[in-house]
Amino acid sequence: MNPFKNPRLWVWVAAAVVVFNGFFPAVWIFLTSLKTEGELTRIPITYWPANPTLHNYFRAFSEQPLGRYFLNSVIVAVSATALCIFVASLAAYALARLHVPRRGLILSLLVGVSMFPTVTLLIPLFETFLALGLRNTYVALILPHAALSLPVATLTLISFFQGIPKDLESAAMVDGCTRLGALWRVVVPLSAPGVFTASILAFVNSWDEFLLALTLMPSQAMRTLPVGITFYQGEYVFPWPLISAALVVALVPVAVIIALFQERVVGGLTQGGVKG
Repeated sequence: MNPFKNPRLWVWVAAAVVVFNGFFPAVWIFLTSLKTEGELTRIPITYWPANPTLHNYFRAFSEQPLGRYFLNSVIVAVSATALCIFVASLAAYALARLHVPRRGLILSLLVGVSMFPTVTLLIPLFETFLALGLRNTYVALILPHAALSLPVATLTLISFFQGIPKDLESAAMVDGCTRLGALWRVVVPLSAPGVFTASILAFVNSWDEFLLALTLMPSQAMRTLPVGITFYQGEYVFPWPLISAALVVALVPVAVIIALFQERVVGGLTQGGVKG
C-alpha cells in the first residue's frame, strides 16, 4: 500500500505544519533572547545558544521602562476587555431575546463594522480625543479597543444566549429577579464558554494593538508594550537579542491565558459554531 495515498498521513502532515508554523517563531525568539550579539551574527549559525544568558532581559528592563510599558498594557487590555464584555452582553441579550426591529440589519451592520480597518478610524479618533484633552490617557485606548472588539464579542455571545432555555429566565424573574438580574445571574453564567472566548479575543486584540497606541499615547510613560518595544532599535542598530527578550516578556501573559483557558476557548468556538 502506498503510504502517500493514506488520508490520515496527510492529516498528520498538515497538523505538523500548522504546529511548526505556530510554535517555531516563538521558540526562535526565545532562543535568540538567550544569545549574545556576537553569537547571533556568527557563521555558521547556531540554533541553540552556546552560552545561554539572561543579560538581555536585564538590559530590556534597564534601557527602556519595560515594566511601565507592561503595566500600561495590562491596564488598557483588562479595562477594554471588561467594558467590551459588559456592553456586548447587553447587546447580545437584546438581539437574542427581545423583539428588536430590523434585527437582521443590525446583525449585518455588526459584521460589516468588524471588517473596518483600524487605519480608517485613526484621524477621527485622534481629532476627537485631542479636542477632549484625552490624549496620553488610558481612556484614549480603552474606549477604541473595546469598540473594535465589540462586534465579534456580540456575535459570539448571541449564539450562546440563544441556546439558553427561556424558562430559566422566566423562573428567575418569578423568584424576584429583574430582566437584567436574570441576564447577569442566569444567562451569563450558563454561557461561560462563550464569555471566556469573547473575553480572550478582546484581550488579545487590545494587547497586540499598535497603530492607535502609537498615535494616541505618544508620551513615554504611557506607551504600551507593542509601541515601547519598537524604541529599542536605533537608526543604525537593531539589537535582535534585546528586542527578542522584550518580545518574550510581551508574549508571556497571552501564552499563560491561552494555556489556562484553552479548553474553554475551544469549547466556546465549537459550541458557538454549532448553535449559530
